[in-house]
Amino acid sequence: MKIGIIGAGNIGQVLALRWTERGHDVLIGNSRGPATLADVAAETGAKPAELADVVRDADVIVVTIPEKKVLNLPAGLFADVPDTTVIIDTGNYYPRERDGRIDGIESGMLESEWVAKQIGRPVIKAFNNIYAAHLRNNGKPEGTQGRIALPVSGDNADAKAVVMQLVNEMGFDAFDNGGIANSWRHQPGAPVYTKDFDLEGLKAGLQKADKTRTPKWSATDKSPGSFEQPA
Repeated sequence: MKIGIIGAGNIGQVLALRWTERGHDVLIGNSRGPATLADVAAETGAKPAELADVVRDADVIVVTIPEKKVLNLPAGLFADVPDTTVIIDTGNYYPRERDGRIDGIESGMLESEWVAKQIGRPVIKAFNNIYAAHLRNNGKPEGTQGRIALPVSGDNADAKAVVMQLVNEMGFDAFDNGGIANSWRHQPGAPVYTKDFDLEGLKAGLQKADKTRTPKWSATDKSPGSFEQPA
């Protein structure tokens, strides 16, 4: 498949590396342009590209940038993207550490629903609840006992099936968590967030989730601070 990755941070680089290794044609871009991605290309094998080229003719597009940066994506970036293109959102909202207040999310909109509204396309939520180092190093062959499982949430069954196969290729079991309206079950603060559960443990953790946004994951009048000193 042709996969376009928007964002060259920790998660984006791991996805680029592993999918390139598995024979996919991977393009990667960021806000600063392809000239800044030479090291990423050397490390991952992905092709640096302008964002317009990253999304052009892609079978799958991954949005893996800080939540607040979604607002800075070029206007019309997804205008010509076909409805059949699968769009994955890996993002998390960190109001106190990085993103500051995003009114829509603070008012109750789910994080991926907010992202989908900004880009004008439905998304599949995946790869947001695992540390990048674990995503890179802890994958196991299919059928391995205790294999880490990752939740996948989205409304389009065909798109979700594609994402679940990509999760499997990364070395993880994929669990269908239902529609995007259920994606809060693996947002920051949920029991499965940054926890490496196997399939049964993941299912149990998702069921224990509480939809209430706690103060730890809500903006204050001083937000944002930093990951070292949240505000």
